[in-house]
Amino acid sequence: MDTAPRSSEEKNIFVIGLDEGNDEVLRRIPGADQYRFHPLLSVEELQQGEIHIVELMEKAQSHLDAFEGTIDAIVSYWDFPSSTMVAMLCEKYGLPGVSLEAVLKCEHKFWSRLEQAKVIDELPEFAIVDLDNDDPSPPANVDYPMWLKPVKSFSSELAFHVADEGEFEKAVAEIRAGVGRIGEPFDYILGKVRLPAEVADAGGAACLAEGALSGVQAATEGYVHKGQVTVYGVLDSLNYPDTPCFQRHQYPSQLPEDAVQRMKEISVRVMEQIGFDNATFSIEFFCHPESGQACLLEINPRHSQSHAELFEYVDGVPNHDLMVRLGLGKEPGERRQQGGYRIAGKWYHRRFRDGLVTRVPTSAEIADLEAKIPGVKIEVVPEEGTRLSDLPAQDSYSYELAHLYVAAQTEREMESKYRRCTEALRFEFEEG
Repeated sequence: MDTAPRSSEEKNIFVIGLDEGNDEVLRRIPGADQYRFHPLLSVEELQQGEIHIVELMEKAQSHLDAFEGTIDAIVSYWDFPSSTMVAMLCEKYGLPGVSLEAVLKCEHKFWSRLEQAKVIDELPEFAIVDLDNDDPSPPANVDYPMWLKPVKSFSSELAFHVADEGEFEKAVAEIRAGVGRIGEPFDYILGKVRLPAEVADAGGAACLAEGALSGVQAATEGYVHKGQVTVYGVLDSLNYPDTPCFQRHQYPSQLPEDAVQRMKEISVRVMEQIGFDNATFSIEFFCHPESGQACLLEINPRHSQSHAELFEYVDGVPNHDLMVRLGLGKEPGERRQQGGYRIAGKWYHRRFRDGLVTRVPTSAEIADLEAKIPGVKIEVVPEEGTRLSDLPAQDSYSYELAHLYVAAQTEREMESKYRRCTEALRFEFEEG
């Protein structure tokens, strides 16, 4: 990772939370020899423990102000607080970027639903749950089963599927105990824009209830440039059987064309309503392939780092290229399927109970697997000696052991490659 200016021809791009894996991806995008990527804050500072947003902003600005070269772009692929920091820093330094208000209209789940409801009907019933009430109750307009979640969270943290009063009470108690970690700094950022009365009343540490959606999960990946919304890819999201936990995301979508087209239409309509511009986004959906109906789950107003390798395998270029080009104020350009594979997936190898990690696959074992099975990249999540429940950014039901990027010519071949990998990956645990 570079830290000093070089020639005047190079563009200095500051990446909030630049990590080793994404640094490697960024160096594979077209024109990377003319880009110099600089880290701005660490992943640990941004994602772990308490989020001290004021200190993070001050530290970022101090680093940028001390830089002797030109500041040509500020980008990131992380969720809050990075997503909002990019908007604020781009505004401060006069760089192309999305407005803070547009980001918050996406990130605040209640505000986002209010905006969506102005232009689409494909939504569940939703309402705020009053956490300040001594005895919170489900909203009158939302029936069981429902989802309870903070109005701002990431990686499904503190999101609970609730089927009855007992589960409702348990979920409310857990959300009450943990919502402040993200909710309080999020509240601070909300104070920088003019809020609708109902959003201001809810605040940033509120709880949202939504009717449970059903169907096949999928997502659109897109960007907005000079007001023009473009959806450049659609992916499928498949869960582990009988769980709400992702097993894999795969590109391109295998859904019928009418369902894919409907998701694209909804994406354009909603992002235009929100006023989102000059940045990438992804939107999650539930689809019913038989009817083509698509219901919007949530909007992510940031670049999707999780899918970079998938686009590289299939299209020949990581989607990080779009983030960088937009950050520099350049035309994104067309994308063509010119990779070596027809389908690629990001798989989540999970464990569904806690435990102390006593062994993880070695670097040599992983390198051997990647060499034996073309189109495979493996990233181990926990370190030896880690208790799984101490891992950051996990969902409420499972723990990630490894991320596997698997590319193939058919979905069946991809599934076979994944099984070969997980059978060979040796993890060991101490129970309890």
